[in-house]
Amino acid sequence: MTVVAPTLALERRLLKEFDLIIALDEVGRGALAGPVAVGAAVMDAAGSRRRVPEGLRDSKMITEKRRPAMAERASSWVPLSGVGWSTAAEIDEVGIIRALGLAASRALQTVVDAGASLERTLVILDGNHDYVSRVHPVPLTVRTVIKGDRDCASVSAASVIAKVARDSHMAELHPEHPDYQWDRNKGYASLEHRQAIRERGLSPLHRASWAIADAPTLF
Repeated sequence: MTVVAPTLALERRLLKEFDLIIALDEVGRGALAGPVAVGAAVMDAAGSRRRVPEGLRDSKMITEKRRPAMAERASSWVPLSGVGWSTAAEIDEVGIIRALGLAASRALQTVVDAGASLERTLVILDGNHDYVSRVHPVPLTVRTVIKGDRDCASVSAASVIAKVARDSHMAELHPEHPDYQWDRNKGYASLEHRQAIRERGLSPLHRASWAIADAPTLF
């Protein structure tokens, strides 16, 4: 199967209208445990003229072994990047869509704190639903892009940065709850994870509001 490499074609067109693009992509939406994370990658006109790092793809298209090095390259390639988080408790309290918005808003704030401006800035959000505008405290200009993580290099960068950050976080949580093997499944509904839930019940880091016991295997 031929894998299409992401490009900066869309970003270059949009940067004729905007001074800055902030690309967002989420990871962990379908997990049973742990937080959801949203990566943010900033792109400006100067950055859009740089060559896309070789091998950059949507994080799902990069092997786990290669992701950390690619995330490091992606972080060095874009002017600014960051990750925002929403906890399992927040997901239970407000639902997954609003929790995604909170994580996205926090991701935006990380790059704003690092020097990015939201004036004359376009937020590119992977997918077809704008879950950040209603949550962020200041007005945003948002464009949703279906398959943005596949086609837009800035979104691919946000994707792999967030994926590596969340996977590392779940691996760090593993020693506290080793029965669930989060170092391997990263909180997703693997067979081993579901079996541990049946035998041990839920940890405080599980999304207790979800129908976890009967959840399908997601990867």
